[in-house]
Amino acid sequence: MRKTIARRLVEAKSTIPHFYLTLDCELDALLSLRTQLNAAAPMRKTEKGEVPAYKLSVNDMVIKAMAMALMAVPDANASWTENAMVKHKHADVGVAVSIPGGLITPIIRHADEKTLSVISNEMKDLASRARSRKLKPEEYQGGTTAVSNLGMFGIKDFAAVINPPHATILAVGAGEERAVVKKGEIKIATVMSVTLSTDHRAVDGALGAELLGAFKRMIENPMGMLV
Repeated sequence: MRKTIARRLVEAKSTIPHFYLTLDCELDALLSLRTQLNAAAPMRKTEKGEVPAYKLSVNDMVIKAMAMALMAVPDANASWTENAMVKHKHADVGVAVSIPGGLITPIIRHADEKTLSVISNEMKDLASRARSRKLKPEEYQGGTTAVSNLGMFGIKDFAAVINPPHATILAVGAGEERAVVKKGEIKIATVMSVTLSTDHRAVDGALGAELLGAFKRMIENPMGMLV
């Protein structure tokens, strides 16, 4: 596994002209909505008794926001090939999952069309099977973009390496309380830094900025994810 990861990382960094864009997103509205949605989750019966039908994480909402941002900026939902630029109809979002001995990126297919609860439950299943080495190749190969979240480790910001054939990957840092200035007054807000790595051949600076702006709007106005 380490040999395969090493080969792909060297290929990615030596053949893809990486370009990086970073901005901050306020999370307070998203955290409030997440709390409300989790509280409203219906109960379902299992062998272990009744459990909530879903439990949304911030990362589930990041996946959905990234998928919807790609639908809002379709030119960024692309892959570079030597023969042509490939534009994708749907957002198939890979999610980096750490497993013993390495890393794998299972994919949420058609994330733009799925509800938050479906994304959440699908992600939990994929991550569980990834750690037990039970994923099928089609569950981690391909995709149109990826998300790498190190926020749970307290990492503030970082730049991720693009996973071919993707043209973008979003690196997500920790949400933390920061002082922000609003209308001349200092306020406290929960802020998350995100860095978009782009393949400059397919997604240049202006297009990447448009995509990241669409993502920020979705995160800061999360009701749009329920439409």
